Amino acid sequence: MRIFATTALALMAAATPAMAQDGTFQGPRVEVVGGWDRAQTQGVGGSGFVYGGGIGYDLQRGKTVFGVDAEVTGSTLDKCEFGVCAKAGRDLYAGARIGVAATPNTLVYGKIGYSNGRMIGYTATQRIADNLDGVRLGAGVERSFGNVYGKVEYRYTNYSQNVERHQVLGGIGYRF
Repeated sequence: MRIFATTALALMAAATPAMAQDGTFQGPRVEVVGGWDRAQTQGVGGSGFVYGGGIGYDLQRGKTVFGVDAEVTGSTLDKCEFGVCAKAGRDLYAGARIGVAATPNTLVYGKIGYSNGRMIGYTATQRIADNLDGVRLGAGVERSFGNVYGKVEYRYTNYSQNVERHQVLGGIGYRF
């Protein structure tokens, strides 16, 4: 019995460094995201559900966190008025973020980057798809639970051709 107890204590002591990663915002990460999506142009727009995934890498120095990330999302946004319809397609994003570890397990951050969104316009007889380039600004809060984290984020994207997009989403990720 003593050998079993000694072995169990030795294994727990060996596992402690892995548990010490709580609160760190450094290293590569992957995540899935989902939430509310609204696109509009000149006051006309619609809402849907945004979904997708991303990758990133963060570097923490003291309480300051610098990172880069990339994301691919889709949307259920599909709005029709007077026989003319607009649909949001895929969205590609690459950018940077900077944040502050407000607590050992909570990161508050802002982000900026390039976004390329596909917008599709269609009627009963025509379909026009266009890729729009834009700038995304965002802010969020990330909470670490060891290697797993959750986040809530708001972001605004201003595309060419007077198209704006607002999104509020949540995400779950894994930091390696």
